[in-house]
Parts: sequence; C-alpha cells; structure tokens
Amino acid sequence: MELFVQWVVPALVGVGIGVLSGLLGVGGGTIMVPVFRLVFDMSPIMSTATSLFTIVPTSISGAVSHVRNKTCLPALGVAAGLGGALTSPLGVQLASISPAWLIMVVAALVIIWSAINILSKAIKAKPVAASGAAPAQADAVESADANAATGVAGAAGAATGVADAAGAAVAADAAGASTALSRKQLLLGACIGLAAGLASGYVGVGGGFLMVPLFLSVIGVDMRKASGTSLIAVMILAIPGVIQQAFLGNINYVAGIAIALGSIPGALLGAKLITRVPERTLRFIFGGFLLVAAVILVCNEFGILG
Repeated sequence: MELFVQWVVPALVGVGIGVLSGLLGVGGGTIMVPVFRLVFDMSPIMSTATSLFTIVPTSISGAVSHVRNKTCLPALGVAAGLGGALTSPLGVQLASISPAWLIMVVAALVIIWSAINILSKAIKAKPVAASGAAPAQADAVESADANAATGVAGAAGAATGVADAAGAAVAADAAGASTALSRKQLLLGACIGLAAGLASGYVGVGGGFLMVPLFLSVIGVDMRKASGTSLIAVMILAIPGVIQQAFLGNINYVAGIAIALGSIPGALLGAKLITRVPERTLRFIFGGFLLVAAVILVCNEFGILG
C-alpha cells in the first residue's frame, strides 16, 4: 500500500500534469506546486524546488513532440530560454531569503494575471474564427482542388503552367513569412525569457504562464505555436535553477521522480492533442486551469483549506 501511495498515485497525477503541459505550453509547475504543498505536505521552498526539478523532464518530453509536429518556433524558444537561464538562479536566491507565505502569494498573483489575460482574449475571439484546425483543413482542400484544376489546364497550354509556377512561388513566400522571425521578435523573446526565468526560480514554475500570453500579445504567435515554443524555453531556463536548488538541498527527489514518471508520457500525449483542439478552446482551458491553481494556493496559505 505504501508503494502504491508513494509511486503509483503520484505517477497518475503526473500524467494529468503532463497532458496539460504538452497541451498548454507550461512546465506544469502551476499544478505541481499546489500538489507538493497540499498532498505531499512539503514546505513552500521544497514545493517550488521539487516542482522545478520535475519540470525539466516534463518540458523536454513535450518540446520534442512539438518540434516533431512543427507546432513551435524553435529559434524563439531558444532565445527566451537563454534569457530565462540568466535570471532563474536569481529567482531561486530571492526565494531562499523570502518569507514562505510571500512565495505562494506572489505565485498566485502572477498566475491570476496570466489567467485574466488569456481569458479576456478568449472571450473576445469569435468561435468560428478560433477553430484553427478546421479552416486550415478547408483551405488545404480548396487549394488542392484549385491546383488539380490548374494542372489539367496546364497540360493544355504553357500559359497556365507559368501561372501555376507563379502561384506556387507566392504560396511558398507566404508560408515562409508566417514562420520567419525578425531580430526584434527574437530580442523581445529573450526579454520575455528574462522575466519568466526570474518567476520560474522564485515560485518553482516553468514560466510558461508568463511566456504563452506574452508570445501571443507581444510577438503575435498563435496559441498552438506559443505553447510549443514555451516548452522549448522552459526546458532551457529551468536547468540553472534546478542545479542551484540541488546544491541548497531543497529538492525531494522521490516525489519529483514519481510525478515525472507520469508527466513525461503525458506531455507527449498533450503535444499530440494540440493539433485537434480549437485555439479558442485552448485559451479557455489554459485560463481556467490557471485560476484554479491560483485559488488553491491562496486558500492554502491563508488556512482556508484546513
């Protein structure tokens, strides 16, 4: 029974955390911190340290899947990750000298801000326009039909062949423009990473709750690619903080590994599901789960949960 409670239950919880991580582009810390605090009865500093430790394998798993599925912008993720890696140790240092209650309250406030930002955009979005997968598929079908018709006409005359070539070039240029990033965007990504890294080290989360909404609003990335890109950044920026927490002796390795056993395959599943869920729905799920996590943290720190 003790083995079941110590390993099986955390692994099952980890699966759920991993799915949300892969689907929403977060490391899962916004769920893991409350879980370690409430379920495992850890101190605030150990909760954040163990969460940060578990985030690394979880985010790596999800990021690999996003890269394979081409639902991310690797260059932006690396830029944000390197920026966050610079400030993550500073966040850990601040957490080590802060009152326990302040760490949880700051985490809750940042999470609530992110939730409001995401939900407001979801409410303003139109349901028809938000379903990214269906319109894209429809456009692809229409394009295929048009190309087929053009191909038939092209066989009858050279003029149509030239038109086909020009159309293909325009389509290629449009596709390249949609994924190309300017130096300014990469610099903004690094600046976003600086803020996310500080928050990551301080409150024990991956920083996705900051990066995803900022990728959406500041850089103009769509929700699916924002999620995948965030995981690439999380995988990089969390490492320095984990190393520092390990030296400070704040990590509960047994609990972290138990959660990771479930979160790693869960993140792979979540990354695959992202192509099937409408963007507006993703925003509502993301904002809703952030609000729940923030409420749990606040209630726990003020003794409302007992």
